[in-house]
Amino acid sequence: MLTRRAALAAAGSMAVLARPGFAQQKPTEIRIGIATFLSGSASVFGVPARNAAELLIDQINKAGGIAGVPLRPIFVDEGPGVEHIVSEYRRLIQNERVDVLMFGISSGTCLAVSPLAEELKKPTILWDCGTQRIFEGTQHEYAVRTQGNATPEVLAPLLYLLKRNPDFRSIAVVNQDYAWGRDSWELFKTGLETLKPGVRISAELFPKFGATDYSTEITRLLALRPDVVFSANWGGDLDTFVRQAAERKLFERTKMVLPLAESSLERVGKALPPGVMIGARGDHWFLRPNPGNATLLNDFTEAYRARFNSMPIYSTHHMAQAIFGMRAAYERAIAAKNGAWPTDAELARAFHGLTFPTLTSELTIRNDGQGVENMIMGTSIHSDRYPFPVMTDMVVFPGAMVTTPEGMESITWIKTLTPAILDQVPAPVPFQ
Repeated sequence: MLTRRAALAAAGSMAVLARPGFAQQKPTEIRIGIATFLSGSASVFGVPARNAAELLIDQINKAGGIAGVPLRPIFVDEGPGVEHIVSEYRRLIQNERVDVLMFGISSGTCLAVSPLAEELKKPTILWDCGTQRIFEGTQHEYAVRTQGNATPEVLAPLLYLLKRNPDFRSIAVVNQDYAWGRDSWELFKTGLETLKPGVRISAELFPKFGATDYSTEITRLLALRPDVVFSANWGGDLDTFVRQAAERKLFERTKMVLPLAESSLERVGKALPPGVMIGARGDHWFLRPNPGNATLLNDFTEAYRARFNSMPIYSTHHMAQAIFGMRAAYERAIAAKNGAWPTDAELARAFHGLTFPTLTSELTIRNDGQGVENMIMGTSIHSDRYPFPVMTDMVVFPGAMVTTPEGMESITWIKTLTPAILDQVPAPVPFQ
């Protein structure tokens, strides 16, 4: 029988081995806890991300894994809400013994789990959520984001609008009523007031997340007739809004700016008319002009389409960036230890200051944990080559141009901008 003294000694030995700096045994597999929407209206965005994870992990494992260790994903559904996902985050660490976590799509999810990453000291990749607030004014060692945030995702469409349609006098917003919808409008409105003061705000409309009927909002917009309607809606919510707005001719009466529309194009088809300003939350577009590695982008696009019978959307790119970033961090941490396996703390540190290739360009994770990525905006056009709208007049904004500098808060930084930033906007590239 194990005595109390022996048990305490054994426990102490395990604690010593778990501390940073001590040898870490190479595992038989790398377990990855991945949260994405698998149910609800947002699943049209979340399921493709899961598909991309399965595709890429299969490819990595077939090529030998990471340093010879295969990957095993464990998926959880983000659909039931924040309380559920916090419980799942803890369960994945405590019961499933995951090595890395990838959470999540909702800004509410990431605001809830990022403090847990520090509390439980587990490397956590915020793979898609947009809120800029996570890394502003707060230090994180274990949570990082392998993509941009709401600031560049909102500033790029604002600059695109101001550059291409500068004479509008009124604007309205239709955003989902939760962290992303509120934050993105605050950023857009601040930028608008800074760069084009005097524009009239005709309406600020915030329907609930998961809304299925936009008749009230559309009726009001038709009555007010703003020159521009901005909507950062996404997923099934955006699909519904686009279809109902098209049925009631709203697109014919106002210029629409939809920064997240790329993920809806194949589903809504040509219900989305030409002339709508659309974006892809990053430069994640299968026809991106001058990608960093055209072969990598094309191979992924074709492999995804062949396996899942649909085009990859920007959520699949964000998932790819999380997986590529994790692989690059492991390789960096292992190299720093001359081939030995890293501890959780060593792996977490390897993400900071990391630069790695993505499907479309290159991404850097700053020392504060925030990823810096390029942003693409374009204007919808119909083509006989595709059964859905594509982009023309595409502008790829350099990430550093539209991302809040490290150590500053986004609202404060946006207020320092001047119209001279419009002179830095790259020239548009037509659809070919």
